[in-house]
Amino acid sequence: MKRVVVTGIAGFSPIGNDWDSILSRLQSGKTGIVSMPEWDKYDGLNARLGARVESFTVPKHYSRKDLRSMGRVAQLAVVSTENALIDAGLLGHDILQSGMTGVAYGSSAGDTDAIADFGNMLLHNDCDGLNANTYIKMMSHTSPVNIGVYFGLRGRVYTTSSACTSASMGIGQAYEAIKFGQQTVMLAGGCEHLCATEAAVFDTLYATSTMNDTPQSTPRPFDSERDGLVIGEGACTLVLEEYEHAIERGAKIYAELIGFAANSDGSHITQPSAQTMEKVIRESLKDAGVSPEQIGYVSAHGTATSRGDIAESQATAAVFGNKTPISSLKSFTGHTLGACGALEAWVGIEMMRNDWFHPTANLTTVDESCGDLDYIKEEGRRLHVDYIMSNNFAFGGLNTSLIFKRWND
Repeated sequence: MKRVVVTGIAGFSPIGNDWDSILSRLQSGKTGIVSMPEWDKYDGLNARLGARVESFTVPKHYSRKDLRSMGRVAQLAVVSTENALIDAGLLGHDILQSGMTGVAYGSSAGDTDAIADFGNMLLHNDCDGLNANTYIKMMSHTSPVNIGVYFGLRGRVYTTSSACTSASMGIGQAYEAIKFGQQTVMLAGGCEHLCATEAAVFDTLYATSTMNDTPQSTPRPFDSERDGLVIGEGACTLVLEEYEHAIERGAKIYAELIGFAANSDGSHITQPSAQTMEKVIRESLKDAGVSPEQIGYVSAHGTATSRGDIAESQATAAVFGNKTPISSLKSFTGHTLGACGALEAWVGIEMMRNDWFHPTANLTTVDESCGDLDYIKEEGRRLHVDYIMSNNFAFGGLNTSLIFKRWND
């Protein structure tokens, strides 16, 4: 078995596009949730809150030819990946086109503007707006395909479009590709762009927050006064690399990825199962070869939905009891769907490196129905830990768990 390390990370989030900016927001307690007045035009949509990436522009060296197959979601993914490769010192490296570098990446959906163009055709019998690249922008695997083409990758391409586990599933499959000797480098992560259609999905399930007049007071994961999630956007890419290859080239190493597990509930599309959540956590620990007591922090999925928070917290408590600190990044970024697993892994790794862990924003009174856990709330916490776990759970009953180990130079 090969060892897998993280040698590059980059992304875009509603609270910053680099670690220093993100850390500043986490420490100040200022979330990325804002009002979305442009959604007022949608009759019947209750949600009027979102979390957007404020300062994303495509670099000038991207030509029109480069961009013709990319909607915003693919642009976020490709630029994140380019920045991660720069961070890893691998941009332009021979390994990229050797057949030993692959990509495992996903989003909940492709570009919704392109989807709307096809909708116009079906609703109005009008093909105006369609072109040769419309489907490429619309398809659910638009991001990994555009990453592969832009960087000339000739290795494996895993397209992990699995809603809220798109990124974590991508990271896990990338980890296994290297672990079992199939690839040397993998570009892994996920992305999502903010769209009212995604808010509408959860709105129909009564799962969105409607605290529209007080955006900084929501979402409230695990809190007794939570009223649902807020949709966000973002992208994040982790460069995973086989340990010996990374050492040989003198790479900077952020952390070692030592455990991954995935399973499915097999019972209901939208109702979570604490039983299978607990099982995936235990399987991840088994894969990593560590005990629950060794995990120093858990990055929760923590969406602020009623049933999701209860099921997740009860499953986590069944494994860890109330001794392991836990918090939810979504309280700051909103639910970034396909991007969340990678953004949360990035933030978790950086917090482990900095010995400081963010609280769950807006968590004041834990819901009595939630599991008995060591919730970090109100203020961040100084902790020196050697292992962190990052969990995500998605529609379809899809569950993932990742474990990262501190890297000591």
